[in-house]
Amino acid sequence: MATGTAGIRPAEPETTDTPRPPLVRELALVTALFLVYKLGRLFANGHEARAFGNADRVWDLERAVHLPGEGRVQALLLDGGTVVHTANAYYAWVHFPATVAFLAWLYWRQPGHYVWARRVLALLTAAALALHLLMPLAPPRMLAEAGLVDTARVYGPSVYGATPATDGMANQFAAMPSLHFGWALMVAVGLIAATRGRWRALWLLHPFLTLLVVVGTANHYWLDALVATALLGAALAVLRPPGARRRPAAPVRLEAVPR
Repeated sequence: MATGTAGIRPAEPETTDTPRPPLVRELALVTALFLVYKLGRLFANGHEARAFGNADRVWDLERAVHLPGEGRVQALLLDGGTVVHTANAYYAWVHFPATVAFLAWLYWRQPGHYVWARRVLALLTAAALALHLLMPLAPPRMLAEAGLVDTARVYGPSVYGATPATDGMANQFAAMPSLHFGWALMVAVGLIAATRGRWRALWLLHPFLTLLVVVGTANHYWLDALVATALLGAALAVLRPPGARRRPAAPVRLEAVPR
């Protein structure tokens, strides 16, 4: 007489593709967010006395906690004219196009990660704008105590006006936090989360190079990058990537296995 035993075989997990959001809506949304940010930065411009007072306090705090001087990085750039010119160009032209390319790639290849990354960048940028309003900060290139060279003005190219307090194109007193570094770090985190492969950690070279550039060109303090990292960490804690969401346990299918 035959007897049966129950064999346990897990069911195949279901897979679903996240649909792409409407392209026109996304273009309008990203453009609107960028314009709000630019207008907010310009609204925060002109607080020169507060900006230099805060710069003195940031410089003193960095020395009190024994952070390395920004001049050490700048000395490496100043060893060669081509190197410092390249660093200035990287600061001026890589920051925004790299972020746009990152979002465009995610939109076409990983729509679920695109929505997540766009939300994280929006939250990070909103937090940065609030800090720009609350704490205007002159960059180290303007601080006489730092003894640093304004490499963009001396070697070019420069994206800033000659008169910081009345610069109609950018807020030069918005050093804290460094969105150059914060956005670069999010690009790396987003690409690591959305791609596979043993070498994907190399995306971290982008924020590493960005950090050296923003510090070496005297546009940011170390603390600017540290604060950007903290804000990004808080945004990532609130907005988890699609792959990190807790998935329900797969149903168990019981099948009779003859003996």
